[in-house]
Amino acid sequence: MDTEAQHTERDRSSRPSPSEETSDTEGPEGRSRFALVSRIADRLPGGRISLTLLVCLVFLLVLNAFVVQPFQIPSGSMENGLRIGDRVLVNKLAYRFGAEPRRGDVVVFDGTGYFGSGDYIKRVVGVGGDRVVCCNREGRIEVNGRSVDESTFLYPGDSPSTVPFKVVVPDGTLFVLGDHRSDSSDSRDHLGSPGGGMIPVSEVVGRADWIVWPSAHWTRLHRPGAYARVPAAGGGHG
Repeated sequence: MDTEAQHTERDRSSRPSPSEETSDTEGPEGRSRFALVSRIADRLPGGRISLTLLVCLVFLLVLNAFVVQPFQIPSGSMENGLRIGDRVLVNKLAYRFGAEPRRGDVVVFDGTGYFGSGDYIKRVVGVGGDRVVCCNREGRIEVNGRSVDESTFLYPGDSPSTVPFKVVVPDGTLFVLGDHRSDSSDSRDHLGSPGGGMIPVSEVVGRADWIVWPSAHWTRLHRPGAYARVPAAGGGHG
């Protein structure tokens, strides 16, 4: 009986505990992951620090390509709101999921073949189907029969336009103007060019949402309320 009891105790003690079983199963997998990271780090000059910087760089590249992109203001065409040298963050997802640019949005677009070469930043004044006229009896731009008060963002001393125009914006395009009208080459200046001064929505890079530099000028860009009261081309409100 004593011998049997001793054998039983030995059998019990030889079985691994549940925690030991888990450790045996998960341990090699966890160790292999760490080993892989270590091997990659060992092959890079600078080791883990370089690996961390590389991961951050890839993350920033993906962010820049698909989510947000910094854009430096190259001219005074959007003063006073956006000054030369300001850097804005362009939201590249703003119009990716069915949303369309709206009147009053500040957008960055590729103007190659329409305004010149390269990217431009302007304010959307008319969208597809809109009838945009300047100027009405009040000396303001009129969109779909509604007078638009631009005084909150128009450059001080500027008139809405010294060039009279009357356009109907084709579907899928935008009529855009700079806030500093006397220092802006925009849709007014290209009415006789290919495309009639209109910018295809497909050429819009994104919406400028934030001024992030210089820090003293840090602010969010809002859509002016004046455009919210403009009726849509079909008779509703835009």
